[in-house]
Amino acid sequence: MCAPSAAPPAATPAFDPAALRFDANGLIPAIAQDHATGEVLMLAWMNAESVARTLDTGRVTYWSRSRAAFWVKGESSGHVQRLVELRVDCDRDCLLVLVDQTGPACHTNRRSCFYTAVREGAEVEIMAPLE
Repeated sequence: MCAPSAAPPAATPAFDPAALRFDANGLIPAIAQDHATGEVLMLAWMNAESVARTLDTGRVTYWSRSRAAFWVKGESSGHVQRLVELRVDCDRDCLLVLVDQTGPACHTNRRSCFYTAVREGAEVEIMAPLE
């Protein structure tokens, strides 16, 4: 005799970027992290549309505050960030963008924008630019 079938799983609600908690400028901080190593690569900003574009295309898209325009990471440099997973923090006011990073993430040609440490009261560069 066959075992009774289990109840179907409950439907997962669709993600709505508009349900995030954006600041007064309509922006939310987004921390890019290498999905394989856990290395923090950079922090940038997103708005609801850049979140939606990232999810639609798989290419991480930020909002450039200085240019007031969308910025697809790697569009001009070739240092592409491919979305692996988007995570929302508990307050819904910050994003963690797990990426597959091609080349350096920082415009200074370093793997990470966090290449300076404060050690014993002094700033110390802990990461050289990539060759």
